[in-house]
Amino acid sequence: MTETNSKRPVRHLLGLSGGKDSSALAIYLRDRVPEMEYLFADTGAELPETLEFVDLMEDYLGKKIERINANRDFDFYLKLHNNFLPSARQRWCTINLKLLPFEEFVGNDEVISYIAIRADEPSRSGYISSKPNIRTCMPFRDDGITKEDVIEILESSGIGLPKYYSWRSRSGCYFCFFQTQKEWVGLKKHHPEYFDKAKTYEKVDEATGTMFTWNQLGNLDEVVRKASEKHEPDKKEKSSKRLLDRLSDENSGDDESCLICMK
Repeated sequence: MTETNSKRPVRHLLGLSGGKDSSALAIYLRDRVPEMEYLFADTGAELPETLEFVDLMEDYLGKKIERINANRDFDFYLKLHNNFLPSARQRWCTINLKLLPFEEFVGNDEVISYIAIRADEPSRSGYISSKPNIRTCMPFRDDGITKEDVIEILESSGIGLPKYYSWRSRSGCYFCFFQTQKEWVGLKKHHPEYFDKAKTYEKVDEATGTMFTWNQLGNLDEVVRKASEKHEPDKKEKSSKRLLDRLSDENSGDDESCLICMK
């Protein structure tokens, strides 16, 4: 009796964040890797513009974008971490709401995970799984694709950039601690309800006086006030800059810092 090979084929996965780089990579690879599976880790704290853009990408790609999540929201994990807000050093939100759900989605299948790190980001490594069945691939870095190329890919496809790029340089949760001062100002202007909700997470330890805030400069009202005072004089100059230049100016950690691939 002949033994049949029951091994499953290698799966090709691309995680979308609702941001420019991962979306451009999906467009770039759509016809190159027709067997690609697309996924989006929904944290439950996404901007409406992000969710709208993911829906738009799903229509363009002609394939379902699998929504994955941890089945538990941010508040659950906040309590689990003794109400300590996540930070760049303690990124428990990324681990619990994105990375672990991704690895659960993969299971034991052999997978190639496509990461949207560009050629002009030599110091970034992205998400490298410790699981031996998950391999990473960085087509933009391999093919010399830069930020300017990414914008061209999006514009020429007819998709364009997500709407939030008019005031924000990254995708991710509305309360993301990677946001710059001006991005917090933008959140207050465009989504005051989310800004007010983000403020409710900030606490002061009455016993010690220690503040637990999203930004080390102070609570969000202070951050917005300081940012407005600092940047008011250059408002006219800022409006005349090209979008590419504005993204470069505001992008301290590059966009999509919190995706499965850390981009």
